[in-house]
Amino acid sequence: MIAEMLAIVAEHPRYGYRMVWAMLRQSGWRVNRKRIYRLWVQEGLKVPRKQRKRRRLGHSENSCVRRKAEHKDHVWTWDFIHDRTASGRPLKWLSIVDEYTRECLALEVDHGITAERAIDVLADLFRIRGVPKHIRSDNGPEFIAKAIQRWLSLAGVETLYVEPGSPWENGYAESFHSRLRDELLNREEFTNLAEARHLADAWRLEYNHRRPHSSLGYRTPAEFAGGRAAAASASAAPPLQQRRHARTPRHLPLPITQPILS
Repeated sequence: MIAEMLAIVAEHPRYGYRMVWAMLRQSGWRVNRKRIYRLWVQEGLKVPRKQRKRRRLGHSENSCVRRKAEHKDHVWTWDFIHDRTASGRPLKWLSIVDEYTRECLALEVDHGITAERAIDVLADLFRIRGVPKHIRSDNGPEFIAKAIQRWLSLAGVETLYVEPGSPWENGYAESFHSRLRDELLNREEFTNLAEARHLADAWRLEYNHRRPHSSLGYRTPAEFAGGRAAAASASAAPPLQQRRHARTPRHLPLPITQPILS
């Protein structure tokens, strides 16, 4: 068991002992968390703690505290995060997350992503998964573009814009991007865009189907959303990145409700 624990730590150096315990349980080990902690200390393993900032500010009407997701596909959140290739070319990542199930529904990466491209990504998701009730974002130019506002209005999706300069109001997106940067962007040096896309697809599958989530009772987002059977069958579907050249038209898509497939 120690060997498997060390193998998990080597593959995921930012995981703590609770996450390692949950993954060992996934693998069939019947062991309690206290024993894993003792072995963790015995092997001299440690993850540096991040100091939490004190927050004294409140929340606006559209924050994730006041307008909380109540069920699957009730509230999605989307946001951008930035990185660079080894040669210095910019990489822009668009993430879309279901706030209730914590599933990463899309993780697109390119040198630049416009409002029109964001509509294409949403159109694909709407046809695969169905249309959410709300979508939460900050006030970035892509999200407040009139084309996006008009398209979402036609689709029947209410936009929830958080207060400018208040990233904590979009807390689920911020939390997801913290994990994305900690576990992927800070660990990998991307040679080019193709490599970034490949690693994004692999990490998203890992996040949805293998990575336990503490707020979900150490279940994976896919397990929480649809049970182990849905999580197992999902790995066979091609990711959205590979369907980039068969985009759904930007007119109002007909929703076909089914579990997210990748």
